[in-house]
Amino acid sequence: MFNKKLSFFSEKTGTFNVWRQLTNFWTFVFFTAIVYDFFHENILVEADIMIAIAAIYAASLAIYSAEKEFRRWHNMHDSIHPGELYAIVWTILVILIVIGDIFYGSKYHIPAEISASYIAVISILAITRESKNFYKKKVKKE
Repeated sequence: MFNKKLSFFSEKTGTFNVWRQLTNFWTFVFFTAIVYDFFHENILVEADIMIAIAAIYAASLAIYSAEKEFRRWHNMHDSIHPGELYAIVWTILVILIVIGDIFYGSKYHIPAEISASYIAVISILAITRESKNFYKKKVKKE
């Protein structure tokens, strides 16, 4: 019975949907941490918590994006979850943090983790868009 439950769990955790949910979860955690860190003047950065959250977020996003492209190229991807939404939400968050810092006048500084994560999101979006365009051209030729 234990092996049956373990097998079921293994099958479910290996699905594409789990990576999307995990990425969404870590996006929420990271955004919450960024906002918290802003109002508490880099307390999470100073405690080295932000770097850990950023690393987990970036890894889950990279795995999710790679899995999505792999599935696309093997004709197994049929859902629409545009990466542009991540980039738009990230852009809005960064702009709000910059504007908030100007008006709030705190000792907060934008951590490198946020800048690096934003660049990673935009880079992943650019790569996956090019891959998607290349795939569409390939499919049209066939």
